Amino acid sequence: MELKEAQKRCQKRLVSAIGELECEISTAEVEPISELIIQTMTGPWRYFHTPEHIFDVGGTEDPIEVLAALFHDLVYVQVDQGVSFNISTYITPFVKDVRGQLVIRDSAQLSKDRMFEIVMAVFGFVPGQTLSPFAGQNEFLSAVIAAKSLDRFISASAIAEIAACIEATIPFRPKLESGFSAMDMLYQRLINANNQFNLGWTEAKTCAAVKRAVRLANRDVENFAYQNAADFLDNTWNLLPETNHELLNANSYTVQGYRKSLQKMEGFMNFLKPEVVFQQFMGEPDDESYRDLVERTRRNIEVAKLYLGSKLTTIAILEALSYRMGRDIPISTMMGELPDIKVKSAALENFIPDVIEGHEPKNSLEKDVLDLLSKGRNKDSPYDLKNSPLTTFLIKSIGFESGGYLLQKAKEFFKANIEKVNIEEAEAFLKECDDHVIKTVTEAVGQLFESRMIALRGNN
Repeated sequence: MELKEAQKRCQKRLVSAIGELECEISTAEVEPISELIIQTMTGPWRYFHTPEHIFDVGGTEDPIEVLAALFHDLVYVQVDQGVSFNISTYITPFVKDVRGQLVIRDSAQLSKDRMFEIVMAVFGFVPGQTLSPFAGQNEFLSAVIAAKSLDRFISASAIAEIAACIEATIPFRPKLESGFSAMDMLYQRLINANNQFNLGWTEAKTCAAVKRAVRLANRDVENFAYQNAADFLDNTWNLLPETNHELLNANSYTVQGYRKSLQKMEGFMNFLKPEVVFQQFMGEPDDESYRDLVERTRRNIEVAKLYLGSKLTTIAILEALSYRMGRDIPISTMMGELPDIKVKSAALENFIPDVIEGHEPKNSLEKDVLDLLSKGRNKDSPYDLKNSPLTTFLIKSIGFESGGYLLQKAKEFFKANIEKVNIEEAEAFLKECDDHVIKTVTEAVGQLFESRMIALRGNN
């Protein structure tokens, strides 16, 4: 989506949503707000959390949801490598940097600001609190910017409802030992905020505010429950370069850099429990729909774990082989450059033979993953192939069960190379691998090098 188109779309949504709340905003007033949102959401590292994402999350039916979605990902410290200058002016009166961590200013340093106090109450945060990127920091600061951007146009009650929606997007929170969910706790905080700030909410309105927050939060993570696992993996691949910035430099990122990116995502998928992805509160969504979301998420996570683990094992082989040549070898050295319609060049996959009578999948999960590896995900990626010819060769040659064993050996190899390149560990890992696989891959890399020598000689 082009910048101008995104800004126009954002302006239209701001004007429409504010109008539905029976408030007004002029063209001159809406332009800087939309510019702030879109410029931030189109930052150099934004690959998944983009304008398209916030438009999708907000929907079109509820003005509070629309407004909350526009702001909910404005601060993303891990992706943006900090807080951009444009949005920092909104939060520096309330937050300071203390030895690299963001901390809410002490009460003595905070000026009286009702909107900021409402946001703190909704999140359950207090003056002097150290913020954590993994416990609501980004969402809290995004809600603060929403409150300070909109407080001239909409009521304090609407600000609280928007803040509640943004708070609900804090992801992957398990139930407390008491059995209370994150949405139960949000409900209690909204009751307190209603009393503290005289918002005039009834019990029904408070419940409706939480249900609305659940709807928005569930749309924020709806890709986890996609019917098609390939679509889910497409979104996963869009997330990788947001926190692994070297991947955006196609054909120059290293074997080790790519491996670390896969390793982080594979570790996350193995840590994630499907029960914590989606929220539910007082029948929103209903039990059957909620169970369906959880089960589809469970399936997609299982697919992702096996898919990522298989690719991680393959890249471990390439990394171990690359150490025979040097450190920090670009992945294009080992695999060839990514396909380009303008420039034809040899690639490793050209020299990997088909496995005619290989290991067959033992169940539907293995079949789905092998199809994804061989046929590919649904969408192209500028930093990776859709399909995985080398991993397909590996799995057909040794099977998923042996691949799982190798994955554990690969992780031991990675662990040994945390501080320095350990050639001995690399060779030890290669000895754990199937001899035919290593011979085939080694010869294929050699053939790739030879094709480059031929190209280099030209017609001489």
